[in-house]
Amino acid sequence: MILDPLLWMLIGHAVADYPLQGDWLSKAKNQALNLVPGEAIWPGALLSHAAIHAGAIRLATGSWALAACEFVAHALIDYAKCAGRLSYNVDQVLHVVCKLLWFGALIMLGPLP
Repeated sequence: MILDPLLWMLIGHAVADYPLQGDWLSKAKNQALNLVPGEAIWPGALLSHAAIHAGAIRLATGSWALAACEFVAHALIDYAKCAGRLSYNVDQVLHVVCKLLWFGALIMLGPLP
């Protein structure tokens, strides 16, 4: 079915943002929190979280290019949310908009590398 990649991207987002993220990672990726005194652990945590999302996009679309787009977009959106620039709901809407953009790219451009 033509909508399969979009549906798998949305399912991947739900799995990556909830059970695969968990409470610790959701706090560790936040640059405003200091979970380990004297160490900045948030960059590694944020990039790991974005990599999980990128992996879900690669599995859903077969595209490393779209996975890279997801990695960058997800990291930037979550960084802005943790900085207090976005609400939780706006964060989630932006993530879904990204999935729609990736799906649009697949439809318009065909399979991407």
